[in-house]
Amino acid sequence: MNMQISDTDNKKLAFRVTLHCVMGCGIGDTIGLIIGTALNWTVFPTMVLAVILGFIGGYSLTMIPLLQRGINVKSATKITVVSETASILVMEAAENGTAFLIPGVLFAGFLAPLFWFGLIISVIAGFIAAYPVNYFMISKGLKKAHSHH
Repeated sequence: MNMQISDTDNKKLAFRVTLHCVMGCGIGDTIGLIIGTALNWTVFPTMVLAVILGFIGGYSLTMIPLLQRGINVKSATKITVVSETASILVMEAAENGTAFLIPGVLFAGFLAPLFWFGLIISVIAGFIAAYPVNYFMISKGLKKAHSHH
């Protein structure tokens, strides 16, 4: 049976998938930024750590439920990397690009209101940038990992 999914359903699913992605990336990014600023690292290593942890967070929120459903590690890894990498790349680029554009945010300590303001604005920018990627992948049948959730 071939079921057609409406464009409205694709948009709703893309919204939910993008929220899912921003949660995973946001958790990792925030932890990386807090660690980097707490250790007085310069901007570049702090951003690298945040991006790495963003990917780990984003991948984890997809992979863990797949493993819990009994999908083997190799298959779960393949599903996760194929379905999440483009979205995470776009989200991370938008978040970091936005952070660079907000004066002083990259030098604010994690206790400063500017740090949290910049983080919120960056995460919103990441969501806005990643949504069309997720919508495209869902509408073309390229993103199926979330059907396992």
